[in-house]
Amino acid sequence: MSNDRLSSLLEEYADLEKQMEDPSIHADQALVRRVGRRFAELAPIYAANAELEAARGDLAAARELAAEDSAFAGEVEAVAATLAPLEEKLGEMLIPRDPNDAKDVIVEIKAGEGGQESALFAGDLLRMYTRYAERHGWVVEVIDSQESDLGGVKDISVAVKTKGVPQGGHGVWSRLKWEGGVHRVQRVPITESQGRIHTSAAGVLVLPEAEDVEVQIEPNDLRIDVFRSSGPGGQSVNTTDSAVRITHLPTGTVVSCQNEKSQLQNKESALRILRSRLLALAQEEANAAASDSRKAQVRTVDRSERIRTYNFPQNRITDHRIGYTAYNLDLVLGGELDGVLDALGEADRQARLAGDTEISRRP
Repeated sequence: MSNDRLSSLLEEYADLEKQMEDPSIHADQALVRRVGRRFAELAPIYAANAELEAARGDLAAARELAAEDSAFAGEVEAVAATLAPLEEKLGEMLIPRDPNDAKDVIVEIKAGEGGQESALFAGDLLRMYTRYAERHGWVVEVIDSQESDLGGVKDISVAVKTKGVPQGGHGVWSRLKWEGGVHRVQRVPITESQGRIHTSAAGVLVLPEAEDVEVQIEPNDLRIDVFRSSGPGGQSVNTTDSAVRITHLPTGTVVSCQNEKSQLQNKESALRILRSRLLALAQEEANAAASDSRKAQVRTVDRSERIRTYNFPQNRITDHRIGYTAYNLDLVLGGELDGVLDALGEADRQARLAGDTEISRRP
């Protein structure tokens, strides 16, 4: 256990506690959210350390009593036996965690290979994440969407947010960060008359949502184009140029939004996604410059990575990164994702303990 790291975190906790007690902080709601999230993230460490210190105090008291009366020797052994589990618990908490764990996220789902079937599958993934969010009391907000002809989605961006401060600093990112990559489906499409099983795919990108203070965007770095919104099949659904396409010139990042009727609203939605993409890009570049032992502190998504297969004939879900397989696909698509997410989280925890921080990128 790193005493220096523990001392530093406890000092930070005490400083955050003072900030939260200062009435003036409430004049800046963005600051309140940041301080509140970090305070909630450090609270379990503070509590675990307090529990360990109390146990050490009990042990010292028991030893004093045993020195005067040997009848207390058994109590010394009993109290001493509690220390190792408490030290291990606190030690695991001190392992550097993903700095984005307390954040809300933006989830982008895009239909891939497979035409209409891929768009229908993208719609299934959207419903899966929406139902999972509902189970956890999270809020899902559609930022931009393009539907397909048969009720699927070609491309959709949604924000998934916690209500209030996430407990223990475990926000939406801490759960959904595993979902980025290529999701493959194997089933008989509704458009298939011969009953043959087809394989198609959809891409998922999960970004920690960036706050204004985290990413500064210079207006001169942006090219903003406007165009008319289009619906399924490409037909125009708006008689004005309300859709917005923003290009961030230094990085070449392009974001389009057309969901709102107002050009201004679409611009704000596009900037919201752009900020999150630029934050992820900056974190990826920082990781590339860091040592191998720190690379997993921020994950980015590679859509070429096939992470999971959904096999309908066998009611099977397989996560290829950790070899996880379960035969409850119907429940998973209904929002019961905790089984596979818990397995991914445990694999990542074990990798961090072992010093192997690349669990999220294993094929």
